[in-house]
Amino acid sequence: MIVRQPSQIPFDLAPTPSLARDDLIVGEGNALAVEAIDQWPHWSHPVLLVVGPIGSGKTHLATAWAEASGASVLRAGEPASDLISQAPLAVLAEDIDRAGFEAEELFALLNAARLGGGTVLLTSRKPVSAMPFALPDLLSRLRAATVTDLSAPDEALLSGVLMKLAADRQVEFDPRLIDYAVARMERSMEAAAELIRRLDMEALASKERITKTLLQRILAEMDVERSRAS
Repeated sequence: MIVRQPSQIPFDLAPTPSLARDDLIVGEGNALAVEAIDQWPHWSHPVLLVVGPIGSGKTHLATAWAEASGASVLRAGEPASDLISQAPLAVLAEDIDRAGFEAEELFALLNAARLGGGTVLLTSRKPVSAMPFALPDLLSRLRAATVTDLSAPDEALLSGVLMKLAADRQVEFDPRLIDYAVARMERSMEAAAELIRRLDMEALASKERITKTLLQRILAEMDVERSRAS
């Protein structure tokens, strides 16, 4: 009788994917947003608002800009006064449409940028018209900002992201399997990162290469999990 040894579960020690500007994969869905952050500090307006759905790459764009500009970060529930006093003013506030951001604090920040020559990058899942703010002065400042939209990654962008993530983990991923995955997976940066992570862990545990069968199984598992969460 053949006794099959249990697979060892490897530790996930792969490096965290870089969010630097040089590692941004540019495609049709994010080209205008990338161009906008690349134009800093020569923005036509001191405030840039990047709007896009979950998984469209807002965090990578924001992190790349913050690194280039040396920006401070305003988080939900925090006062803006300490950041406003800094010179030169460069501030990042992510997901301002989520609960926790005070309208008065955001208004003070945007007003300081307008009056003092600073710059502010905001990200949101929703356009200004759908944001949960009632302060007219803040809404006026947001409507006056430069707005760039992100869409869900297209096939070319998602393919590039998968190849980049696989290279980061030193995962051998047949380009034909990448095409197969792109045609069947959720189109988001988070899903791409999770797919590569799971494939890497499974391949390490079984000490086998990544096959179409393994890819199909992981995609099916992720699809079930997404359905349960929705």
